[in-house]
Amino acid sequence: MVRMSVVVPCLDESEVIDAFHTALVATLEPTGVAFEVCYVDDGSGDRTMDRLRYLAAADGRVRYTSFSRNFGKESALLAGMRMARGDVVVLMDADLQHPPELLPRMLELHRHGYDQVIAQRDRTGEGAARTALSRVYYRLVRRFMDVEIVDGAGDFRLLSRRAVDSLLSLPESNRFSKGLFSWIGFDTVSFAYENVARAAGRSKWGGRRLLNYGIDGLLSFNSRPLRLAIHTGLWLFLSALVYALWIIANAVLDGVDTPGYATLITAIVGLSGVQLATLGVIGEYVGRIYHETKRRPHYVVRETDRTAGVHRDPGDPHAAPLEHAGRARPKP
Repeated sequence: MVRMSVVVPCLDESEVIDAFHTALVATLEPTGVAFEVCYVDDGSGDRTMDRLRYLAAADGRVRYTSFSRNFGKESALLAGMRMARGDVVVLMDADLQHPPELLPRMLELHRHGYDQVIAQRDRTGEGAARTALSRVYYRLVRRFMDVEIVDGAGDFRLLSRRAVDSLLSLPESNRFSKGLFSWIGFDTVSFAYENVARAAGRSKWGGRRLLNYGIDGLLSFNSRPLRLAIHTGLWLFLSALVYALWIIANAVLDGVDTPGYATLITAIVGLSGVQLATLGVIGEYVGRIYHETKRRPHYVVRETDRTAGVHRDPGDPHAAPLEHAGRARPKP
């Protein structure tokens, strides 16, 4: 019986995957805990799959699933949790920015009864601009979102089996794991560690991708932008009403003035901008509803190791067809 599962999403990590696996095994073997490593290749364009095949052949504790294309980290995390058979599941990256040396401490905290153990990084070594923007974003998150998300608390965490089962039972297609981790609750503890640079390769999270991820987070767990649009519209209506009353009063007392071109253009441009922004917010929510109604699977599996195959979640009606998507069919 597998006691612990380590889920590792991979995207173009061929330069570092061997070093990561060596460090992971060297950390876990002395603990005496039975473990498996579940790698998920998220449509890598380098030789990541070659390295995973080699690791699976050399180490029976290694399992892998490979997507038919890049479906994103959220889908890779979901696939890894479906693969995992352990009583506890650890989610971590393959670039060694999530130090394997922290796993024994996470296991020890789990033994004290915690269902979620979060390794929370500081921002040592990050640029000033990125640090400032991150702090502003998390302040917005704490103010507007319906769940609590802590700055530095990412995917690097240990989850109990009941926490994993709760995550797998959630049916939405637009998944924002940071919010889902907080939404399911359970007893949670965190500890801080010093930020570590990538061991090799380049980060896949550029400015544009981080911005889109941040927008997804803000929209996934609240409808306050829609309410904000309503409030903005009401304030503009009241402002326009006061302005109209002022014009009427001025016309009664002083006569009709020549209309102001600058005032007219300012009002048109301002109102048009608010309308377009409001339509954009509404469009985002409508688009998400449309995406949910199509009920497409989160990913398509191209290949697995012989003993893998995606674990079927009873709460996910789309998991069954994918379990065999990457397996070779017998020849007639």
